[in-house]
Amino acid sequence: MSRVPPARIHLVRHGESTWNVERRLQGATAHPPLTERGRAQAEDAARTVAGLVTGPVRLLSSDLVRARQTADAVAAALGVPVEEHPGLREQALGTLEGRLTSELREEPVRDGVDVTEIRWGGGESIADVHVRTTALLAEVAGWDAPDVVLVTHGDTLRVALAVLDGRGHRDVDWSVVDNGEVVTRALGNAFGASGRDG
Repeated sequence: MSRVPPARIHLVRHGESTWNVERRLQGATAHPPLTERGRAQAEDAARTVAGLVTGPVRLLSSDLVRARQTADAVAAALGVPVEEHPGLREQALGTLEGRLTSELREEPVRDGVDVTEIRWGGGESIADVHVRTTALLAEVAGWDAPDVVLVTHGDTLRVALAVLDGRGHRDVDWSVVDNGEVVTRALGNAFGASGRDG
């Protein structure tokens, strides 16, 4: 029996974390937890998602603490378990993680190289995040739940939207996605038959 791919992907950015407040680069650093405001944002996101989901649903989350705490609120509202996936982590920023944004200085970009192709701090480039996010969404396209909720991080969420819209890593829309915001997209035919067969 052939699978029916998810009709909709609900992308949730985690609630405000302690490092968001301190304006520190978080990247793939695992431990910063949600603030009290962040927990309230997670609860708001959970209510929003519960109002959007109409049938069977799967819930996938980054394994970083701030995302998992947000996902736990969503799980409670939906009555489903959280499945952790490292593919939903934020862009790793290597030695830059933990630094205040005010400490950062502009660095030159080599000719012929796009800023999205640089591994800042020895971490990941946006191009790297695009590759892993594409692989994750291709996996999700093989599932048969009509709704899939992905709890993730700001930059990874923006890259996922680019993938879903058929845009490359140089064409990510950097519009602000607020903490606790929910963005819904139709999965459509972004991955073709091979993605659906999973």
